[in-house]
Amino acid sequence: MVHFASTVALAVAALSMQARGLPLNKRIAQVIADSTTKWEAACDAAGGGEQCNPISVTAFSTLLAAAGPCDQQNSADAMVDLAKQLNNDADMITFAQIFAQQPRNSPSSQAVPYCQEAPKNAELNGLFQCQFQSADEQTFVGGIPVGGNGTIPFGMTSPVSPAGSCPANPSGPITDGSQLTDITSNPGVPGASNSSSSSSSASTGSNNGASGSSAVSASAAPASASATDSATAAAPSASDSGDDSGDDSDCDDGDDDGSDASSSVASATAAPIVSTAAAAMPSASAPASSSSSTSSGSFQLQNGQDAQAQNAKFATLSTTSSCNEGDMACINNGFAQCVSGQFVVEGCSSGTICAALPLVNKPGTSIACTTQSDALSRIAATGAQGGLTGSNSTTTSD
Repeated sequence: MVHFASTVALAVAALSMQARGLPLNKRIAQVIADSTTKWEAACDAAGGGEQCNPISVTAFSTLLAAAGPCDQQNSADAMVDLAKQLNNDADMITFAQIFAQQPRNSPSSQAVPYCQEAPKNAELNGLFQCQFQSADEQTFVGGIPVGGNGTIPFGMTSPVSPAGSCPANPSGPITDGSQLTDITSNPGVPGASNSSSSSSSASTGSNNGASGSSAVSASAAPASASATDSATAAAPSASDSGDDSGDDSDCDDGDDDGSDASSSVASATAAPIVSTAAAAMPSASAPASSSSSTSSGSFQLQNGQDAQAQNAKFATLSTTSSCNEGDMACINNGFAQCVSGQFVVEGCSSGTICAALPLVNKPGTSIACTTQSDALSRIAATGAQGGLTGSNSTTTSD
């Protein structure tokens, strides 16, 4: 009888949790770096060079549950801003529009609130993120019921219908963990259309009607975190109370010639990234080692040595190591970011490792997922001796 009563009590408690909108499941996540891979490839093809990667890294970080409700839109604005500087590149604008609609991670299997501010660029007007399929579309993160603050996209007066849909996927929410760029190349704005183009193209036509490209190579550039980036998009804020304690971040595979990483000191609003200081924990806006010379040969060697020092430091870190919000590192061969005071690790793609790499054209380093042989060759090319960590080891950091 006691056992029966306990069972009934548990069942009633579960029903009560559902009735109050409390989640029975924990999280819905994705490989966030995949969300900007095609935009970054289009940016590289359009000649964006070192400006592309920092904006890409900042952008995909806004999909973490800890990001603010408008951080994703702010990053999409930064993506469009750069596209306009590059002859109104149509593919970059299209992928920025699609990125603005990519679902964000949910810390509680509930729908994620919408931004309540207008975007800077008209190309993003009326765009809002889709939701993942397993999210409770009737209750938003924080237990907010539909109709409450943040549950209706900016500019709309009624709830999204179908629930969980967005202009790029008007039929409803998308499969958990999937990427809109793998589902469509049409952002759902007037004048946009699918395209089978395999490369990014520049356009001087209307910005609000850019054609999409569905076949920009996803391997054209890795999702690496520049150690000294100059991204102008807002960094994720801690306003979301969700716990992002799972696989929330990743790096892409791909060859990187160093042109996709930035070299200037991070702005105050840029996403915090790994420090280039040899003995320091990863932290925001740290320039290359002060011993770097302005001469090409000297800073390249210093970049290689700084990368080795970082890899050696990464080898001492674990998921329980102390960190500051937004810090990035390589832990257990995966890309790691500090969320709510704890490192969240996402494994790199098969056959690749996470490593600190030297920039090529200016002082600084970046962290990225790449092959071990590529990482070793890049460090060796600077004149630095001793492999990844400077200790003659050819193994990766743990």
